[in-house]
Amino acid sequence: MDCLFCKMISGEVPAEVVREGERTLAFRDINPQAPVHVLVIPKEHHPNFASLAADPALLAEVTAEVGRVAEDEGVAESGYRVVFNTGSGAGQTVFHAHAHVLGGRGLNWPPG
Repeated sequence: MDCLFCKMISGEVPAEVVREGERTLAFRDINPQAPVHVLVIPKEHHPNFASLAADPALLAEVTAEVGRVAEDEGVAESGYRVVFNTGSGAGQTVFHAHAHVLGGRGLNWPPG
């Protein structure tokens, strides 16, 4: 499989890991859009959010890990945004489900 995130999970491609669970991996985005920009992914390959949502237990693990990342990164109290881009039209560029955890600055709405 030629998936960048799967290669990060296997250690074939380096990542700045901030948390690792049995079924999840959290690492810093290489092109951060906020002072805190961490991606949380399932270790099991799911191409997008819709596929991940078909496994509610794994989705729950990913979202629980999002909360832990926010705590660890110091943005749980001040506020943070969680984004799943699904499909190229929504800006998904790596087709392995991932949650963006963004914080550490004001985040305008609507996002653009």
